[in-house]
Amino acid sequence: MKLQVIASCALVLAIISFSLRAGAQETAKTTSSTTAKQYSGMYSFLKEGEFVQLTVEDDGRITGFVSRYGDGESDRDAFLDQYFKSGKLEGNKLSFITETVHAVWFEFKGTVERGEGKSPGDEAYYVLKGTLTYNATDAGEKAIAHPREVELKMFPKESN
Repeated sequence: MKLQVIASCALVLAIISFSLRAGAQETAKTTSSTTAKQYSGMYSFLKEGEFVQLTVEDDGRITGFVSRYGDGESDRDAFLDQYFKSGKLEGNKLSFITETVHAVWFEFKGTVERGEGKSPGDEAYYVLKGTLTYNATDAGEKAIAHPREVELKMFPKESN
């Protein structure tokens, strides 16, 4: 009889332990997802007036676009939007590739980090740090890559 009571207690403790562990894992996933969603927003790009709009989806997929001034003969100073062809966020590691517009596309590989902003909503609360590669196709259809290190600062968020 005592052995059955001990076995029953052990089983109950095992079930409780398993339930607590599963709940903690779900809380960690939710917290991680919530933190990742805070990375969504608008970030500076290469020139004054240009920006990157970044949205973190539930599955770590990144959607968004780059809005920039054209620099070719046919589009000089025209405002161009280049939507993400692909993008992903794993932890704080971020990468995206834009669609090609007027023979130009961008690739970013880097991280999302805390910046100098003091509180959420401040300018540069988050910063995208990494390598941004400007890719262009020349007249002979040859791709030319121009990588550079960048720090793209999050714009301040409007308070509600």
